[in-house]
Amino acid sequence: MIGLIASSGSPVIINGPTGSGKELVAEAIHDESRRKGNFVALNCAAIPSELIEAELFGFEKGAFTGALKTTMGKFEQANKGTLFLDEIGDMPFSLQTKLLRVLENSVIARVGSNKEIKLDVRILCATHKDLEKLVEDNNFREDLLFRLNVFPIEVPSLKQRSEDIPDLVEHFLTIKSKTDTTKPPSFDNSAIEALKKYDWPGNIREVRNVIERALIFFPNQKVNGEDVEKYLIAITSGIIDRTEEQQEIWSEWSKSGSTKIDS
Repeated sequence: MIGLIASSGSPVIINGPTGSGKELVAEAIHDESRRKGNFVALNCAAIPSELIEAELFGFEKGAFTGALKTTMGKFEQANKGTLFLDEIGDMPFSLQTKLLRVLENSVIARVGSNKEIKLDVRILCATHKDLEKLVEDNNFREDLLFRLNVFPIEVPSLKQRSEDIPDLVEHFLTIKSKTDTTKPPSFDNSAIEALKKYDWPGNIREVRNVIERALIFFPNQKVNGEDVEKYLIAITSGIIDRTEEQQEIWSEWSKSGSTKIDS
């Protein structure tokens, strides 16, 4: 689907649960499109409603208190490229009207200015919410949903694609080993099977967390299925006992060159 729609300039809505990799899908669409501009992302849920308009459209000097200089917004930064609006379901209702106008006319106006700026920006959106339900509750514009929903992409939860687990584990181990001085652990077949059976409520983001725990708890060791269930998926106090036991073993081995260890 990404390959098919990448060359189009039409909007895309990427649906999927939290942590499933929706932004990675958006980045892949941008990369495949070969648009010359930047990929610019904005999380609509992370910015206060009174600031998001200025963040999107930019503002003129003196437009409001603290506007010390004219500043470009995300739309202008993404000109000739792609603007990714994450958590579009959290965009304030009043701002949805202005977004619809941009989609229809490809023009914006900075806050505090009447001058229109013509842009070439592709809009990609993502949400874990049911936008149709938001429309029914009058929290999302129906006409905006129709305009955005040209190419919907459904990103499945990790529970639905457990066959990806080995590749994801290898991917995160490779990334972490580049920045970590400790030699990474290895996962045997029983460990991989235990990971495949897990439901992964946090999706791919949770896989990354599990790999980070493994690097801390099992550096340069082989991880088995029991380790996964007891120490990586559900952290228990047993990992402390196991770590202390390993430290004592290494301590005794380090002494063995000069001191006899009693049996």
